[in-house]
Amino acid sequence: MFTGIIETIGTIKSLEKDGANLHMEVTALFTQELKIDQSVAHNGVCLTVVSIKDTSYKVTAIKETLDKTTLSSLEIGSPVNLERGMKLGDRLDGHIVQGHVDQTATCTAINEANGSWKFTFNYNSSLGNITIEKGSITINGVSLTVVDSGKDFFSVAIIPFTYEHTTFKNLQKGDFVNLEFDVIGKYVARLTQLSS
Repeated sequence: MFTGIIETIGTIKSLEKDGANLHMEVTALFTQELKIDQSVAHNGVCLTVVSIKDTSYKVTAIKETLDKTTLSSLEIGSPVNLERGMKLGDRLDGHIVQGHVDQTATCTAINEANGSWKFTFNYNSSLGNITIEKGSITINGVSLTVVDSGKDFFSVAIIPFTYEHTTFKNLQKGDFVNLEFDVIGKYVARLTQLSS
């Protein structure tokens, strides 16, 4: 379980294909604090630490994960948003994030708004996921509040701190991102489908 509050930006050190799987070596400031079998969210994708060496650690993404996320587009040197699992008893500063990406979206617009930025994303609404204005959404692991919401698009506002301390500063129009929709909203949408 995560909060969507990014702890640090890591860097992809190496990538190794193994059949349909991808082993990723990541350098991060908190590597020395990690343990084998610990969960870390990488651009919103929960992956298990399988080895640790000096300032880097390895995780493995299986085919299912690679098919449903943007992890297969990472390259050596790519920055990634990182968050370790939340501790029980800590404040929940973001929202409840599972680290299970629902689908990807495309960034369709980036507008500077006098000290902040408004990012707009389009997604395939036929998969049954929805957003609502003032609801929560996780983009590449970052917990955010929806500003505008339509059938197949939404926008979020990014404050300077979030822009500078996440990979939003690297995001460009046309880029793909990982989305995790609000877990409560997913249950409500599913119940609505079952009752109709």
